[in-house]
Amino acid sequence: MAVRRDLFPHVLLALLLLAGPGRAAADDASRSYHGHAAIPGCSNKFQLVKVKNWVNGTEGATVVGLTASFGVSVPASVNEARKAFTAITDPLDCCSNLTSKLTNSIAIATRGGCPFTAKAENAQAAGAAGLLIINDSEELYEMVCNDNDTSIDVKIPVLMIPQSAGKNLKDLLDQGAKVELQLYSPIRQVVELSAGFLLIMAVGTIVCASLWSEFVVCEQADEHYNQLTRQEGPNSGTNHRQDKEIFEISAKGAAVFIVVASVFLLLLFYLMSSWVTWVLIVFFCIGGIEGMHVCLVTILSRIFKDWGQKTVQIPYFGEVLTLSVGIIPFCTVFAILWVVYRHSSFAWIGQDILGICLMITVLQMARLPNIRVASALLCAAFVYDIFWVFISPLLFHESVMIAVATGDGSGEAIPMLLRIPRFFDPWGGYDMIGFGDIIFPGLLVAFSYSF
Repeated sequence: MAVRRDLFPHVLLALLLLAGPGRAAADDASRSYHGHAAIPGCSNKFQLVKVKNWVNGTEGATVVGLTASFGVSVPASVNEARKAFTAITDPLDCCSNLTSKLTNSIAIATRGGCPFTAKAENAQAAGAAGLLIINDSEELYEMVCNDNDTSIDVKIPVLMIPQSAGKNLKDLLDQGAKVELQLYSPIRQVVELSAGFLLIMAVGTIVCASLWSEFVVCEQADEHYNQLTRQEGPNSGTNHRQDKEIFEISAKGAAVFIVVASVFLLLLFYLMSSWVTWVLIVFFCIGGIEGMHVCLVTILSRIFKDWGQKTVQIPYFGEVLTLSVGIIPFCTVFAILWVVYRHSSFAWIGQDILGICLMITVLQMARLPNIRVASALLCAAFVYDIFWVFISPLLFHESVMIAVATGDGSGEAIPMLLRIPRFFDPWGGYDMIGFGDIIFPGLLVAFSYSF
């Protein structure tokens, strides 16, 4: 026996319960607004805007804001955008005639006290070149026209920025610093190459798992199927190694799985916190370590056949491969390093490696006995995804699946997904795909390939 695996199926089950659909980390750069389209000057698209800033000539971190449904658009290119000094409005809420000098400056005001359109008109009347409204939270609120407005004639850009970014700019101005801003909204590409790389990773994982037993594992016995059901026997391949655990998914098990997954998802939605996310990260690391260990031992045993024959006695574990003793510490250190640097720009590489190894191992351990079970499982998973992603907002006011996948404000994201940065997207972010979107089709592909 290579390693003791008593707990591994339970870890895999916990991971599969959370293996939901993928999601892009960056929001759409623009979206239409139709609420007050009949009001002249109030039908602009909401656009994300990059706010570059310089404090006393030194460039600071770029802030992201959201334009209003009124006002003029900002340039799409940074070369077309001009710099302008900023000034705080007086009064701060910009709800009455302003006494501060705003000529050709970008005004900064706080939210509340009067409609957004009134703030914009007051800032424009004072000669401001633009208006930044500081929100009372970190979210970007969509600023729309008031129901009493009949015609809006705002000729300056108006956008909202998060509370922390706005407070930082206001504090700098209160301290007498000279702050310059540059507003622009780069256009997102229609086709992002990162999505293609993500597709290659997902398809490659399924292909590797399907061909693993035939081309990678040493002395793998052939598996024989009839048209609908697996044939058990001395050459069926299910007992070619005593330590290989195979569990078959039944039709009843598929239905129970979806119900349990839904209940577990709801519990996470209501109880999500940083410690809960940490528990899931630990589960992911345990599964990733075991998955990487299995893959590395199998590949190295294939290349160096002598390494796969040497064993050593270890208390509690019994007789294990010497190769396993050397690889387990490496996999453990790899997972620990990923946890330590999980917020770094390069952390996606380690997450994807652990995830791919885990999914290959899962697809080797799980089996569909016949096409009836395969159809039941995939149909149930399809309904599960559609309901919890697209229908749940009607009942819970937000997508339950997306809220859980992103950590729901806990500060940590669930790692049960493959992700890759949007390298050529000016807005950055990640393209993602959940483990479930790979494992469930992978089970069907592996089953079909066995015929």
